[in-house]
Amino acid sequence: MEITIKGRNISVTEALEDYAREKVSRLSRFFDDERSAARAEVELIHERNPSIPEPEVAETTLFINGAVLRARGSSPDMYASIDLMSDKLERQVRRYRGRQIDRWHGQIKKGGSQKPQEESKILQDEDEIEAKIVRTKQFQMKPMSPEEAALQMELLDHDFYVFTSAETGEINVVYRRRDGNYGLIEPAR
Repeated sequence: MEITIKGRNISVTEALEDYAREKVSRLSRFFDDERSAARAEVELIHERNPSIPEPEVAETTLFINGAVLRARGSSPDMYASIDLMSDKLERQVRRYRGRQIDRWHGQIKKGGSQKPQEESKILQDEDEIEAKIVRTKQFQMKPMSPEEAALQMELLDHDFYVFTSAETGEINVVYRRRDGNYGLIEPAR
């Protein structure tokens, strides 16, 4: 697995880099075959704002077979933040691989090829948390601008808002970013 480590507002010492690399490289056991070309980008951040109680942040983005997994951990100590981040990322990887294996089992039932033994070992004796849809909402989406959607989001006190763009007629999402600004997600054309 290719691992890139960089720092923001912090000088990344060799010990810190080695610790982060070791924690993230443990995930490579889930991607031991050459078809799973995984790449990880680790960013170690020191938040300079004194009002933030947990200023040491470790963020990792894992790119695997077109999927993107992201985890973030924050605490007063950078090493603890790396531990939190790696635990979260490992849970996400387990869930991701479990879903891949479930799809694989579906192909076998439909007459697909046999599955390698190594992949079946991954989930043995693992506690897997499976997300369930517990509520479904339906609502009318009138065409609006991103600014109007952001206003609606604030009025509803939500972190995101799905709307139809008045400009393109496509479904878009406006969301609140951690820095307090807004983001807009548009479909690729």
